[in-house]
Parts: sequence; structure tokens; C-alpha cells
Amino acid sequence: MAFVTTEQMLRTADQEGYAVGAFNVENMEMVMAVIKAAEEMNAPAILQTTPSTIKYAGLPLYYANVKAAAKSAKVPIALHLDHGNSFSLAMQALRVGYTSIMIDGSHEAFDDNILLTQSVVKACAPSGIPVEAELGKVGGKEDDLDCNDPGYTDPDDAVKFVEETGISSLAVAIGTAHGIYKGEPKLDVERLSEIRKRVSIPLVLHGASGVPDEAVRECIRRGISKVNFATELRIAYSNGIKQFLKDNPDAFDPKKYGVVGMEYVTKVVKDKINVCGCANRV
Repeated sequence: MAFVTTEQMLRTADQEGYAVGAFNVENMEMVMAVIKAAEEMNAPAILQTTPSTIKYAGLPLYYANVKAAAKSAKVPIALHLDHGNSFSLAMQALRVGYTSIMIDGSHEAFDDNILLTQSVVKACAPSGIPVEAELGKVGGKEDDLDCNDPGYTDPDDAVKFVEETGISSLAVAIGTAHGIYKGEPKLDVERLSEIRKRVSIPLVLHGASGVPDEAVRECIRRGISKVNFATELRIAYSNGIKQFLKDNPDAFDPKKYGVVGMEYVTKVVKDKINVCGCANRV
């Protein structure tokens, strides 16, 4: 259908009370699996790559994969830089053709986060590319960065941050974490509601892999318009390949086990699309 930005996707989701699923992809097979799920569910989808994923294969290769797949897709697809960790990387993604950029200055001091985010927003504006930023610290491990001291998003700070940076969407910290949860997360949904009352742009939930479905739905009811899923997709892809090789120990054709890995990913993505409420929204 179209290779699009996240701007209208998230605005529409915000207005209509659902969220768009944002799925981290590591290779061509995961790109194909996510788009297949989105087509079967008639849902918009955001595909994402993190800095460590980009180190693995490079921005141009991921861009080419997603653009080619999106060109023949029956649903709108966006390609998002997830947790961009520097102005330089954000600009590289912009120049390559990514249709959405995240700059993550959440590990910097508040004023430094504002300055960094302002610089990326200013650079992306002439191309009409939306920018996501994060305020507060989502715990756990994201790429090569550990956060053992998570900090919740302050609603007052959120108002100032959005006003001064001009971002298109805001990732909030309300108790989720990246990676695998050791127990059930305790989410501060009242904090989320307060931020939603005071901030008019779409809000983003990071670290949703492993969060109970009903908890994700409650966050969407309280104002989340984009939900990120990464770890569960990696686990699904790996489990599919492991199972195939267990059943077929003499297999040597990557296409054979790649298909099974894709099937596992597609199933997870379809489940998450249902949780987000974005099925049949195209």
C-alpha cells in the first residue's frame, strides 16, 4: 500500500482510542513475518531497528528490506529508528530514508535531553519526518545499555519537554522494562492518565514484551497510541528455528528453518495487533 511516516498513524490511533503495534526486526525474515501478520489483520504496522541491530547489518540494508516489502504490502508500513542514541545516528537514519526517528536522551540530564531532542526535531522537520523522544528511564536492558535505576516520567516535566522540543510522540516511563520480566510489572497507570490529560501528542509504551495483555489494554485506554514489542519477537523467531532443527537435525537449508521462524513471529505479531486494537484499521 504505502511506505509512510508514523505521524498520521499515531494521530489517528490517538483520536480513535487504539494503539499501533511497533515491532523490532532483526533480519529479512522478521520483516517479512511482521508485514504478513499486518496484512492478515488489515492493520498498520511500524517496523523498528535499534542501534545494535543497525551495527549488525547497517541502515541501508534494513531500509532497502523494509521499503521493498512495504511497496507490495496491502497495509501502511513505517520504518522507525528505535532508541537512537546520538544525533549522528539519527541523521544517518534520516538521510538513508527512515520514515520515523526516535532520539533517546533519557539517560542525560533533563536540560541536555531537551537540547539533544530539539536538534533532531529541527533537522527532521524539513523532510516531514516525525520524532519520538523519551522522558524518564525505562528499566531493563535495551541494546548494550543497562538501566538499573529506572525513573518515572514526571507530568510537569512532560509538559515542558513537549512544549520546548516540538516532538511528535513521547515515550513515557511508568514501570515497564526492556527485556524479560522476572515478575509481573507494576504499572503506574494513574501517572499515565495524568500525563495524558496534560500532553496532547501521542504517547508511547516501551518494554511491553511480557506485560500482561490486559495491562497493555489498560494503558491504551489511558492514552497510549504506540506499543513497542521486541523481546517476544526474538524469542519466537529463535524458538521456531530451534524446534525445526530439533525435529530435523540434518537440515542445512536456511530457507527451511527460516520459514518456521517466520511462522512463529507472525503468530506473536497477530496476537499483539489484537491486543493493541489496531486490526481492521486500514
